[in-house]
Amino acid sequence: MNRVYVCSCFGVTEKQVKEHAEAGACTPRQIASASKAGTDCGSCVRHIQALLGRGNCPRRELLDRGVPALTAEVSEVPDLSEAA
Repeated sequence: MNRVYVCSCFGVTEKQVKEHAEAGACTPRQIASASKAGTDCGSCVRHIQALLGRGNCPRRELLDRGVPALTAEVSEVPDLSEAA
């Protein structure tokens, strides 16, 4: 199996970053909190940003509204489609 490392300082792979993103980590800072990627030399932060993309996070609207996306249940938040 071919592993593509994003963060060589901590051995974090693209797969791991994507798994953290699917779990709700939508920013490089949240990825860093979950895996340490980007917290040493910082050379991987742009790669992490590219993997996350813009708008690919199912909880980004919660973050934009100031709701802590990693702890909030989507069902606890009023319908986001009505907020626009």
